[in-house]
Amino acid sequence: MKYYIEKTTEYGFDKAIKIVTEELKKEGFGVLTEIDVQATLKKKLDVDFKKYQILGACNPPFAHKALLAENKIGAMLPCNVIVQELDNGKTEVAAVDPVASMQAVENDELSDIANEIRAKLEKVIENL
Repeated sequence: MKYYIEKTTEYGFDKAIKIVTEELKKEGFGVLTEIDVQATLKKKLDVDFKKYQILGACNPPFAHKALLAENKIGAMLPCNVIVQELDNGKTEVAAVDPVASMQAVENDELSDIANEIRAKLEKVIENL
């Protein structure tokens, strides 16, 4: 099973981040964290890397439901969305597939929540 939902866009890197953030907001997600992988690898390892950002997206009502259903699920939150610049000048956006990532957790209530979040993330990616 593929563990992500992705789409390649014609947007430049910065515009892709802006648009994916707006689309996430439309589906009830806020971005809690932003990790600039390129800058981090340069600072920590002194290596050059492509533009690559990890957005930690959270939909508070669904996060709350998930935490009530499974008290250790916070180890798998928030939902990560990556934006990376491709060699051909295009930008790829990929989101974690919560159904795939939660397969190891045997909890039917959590499975239902993961399916709802997957549908929201698929819509975000589709709308790019």
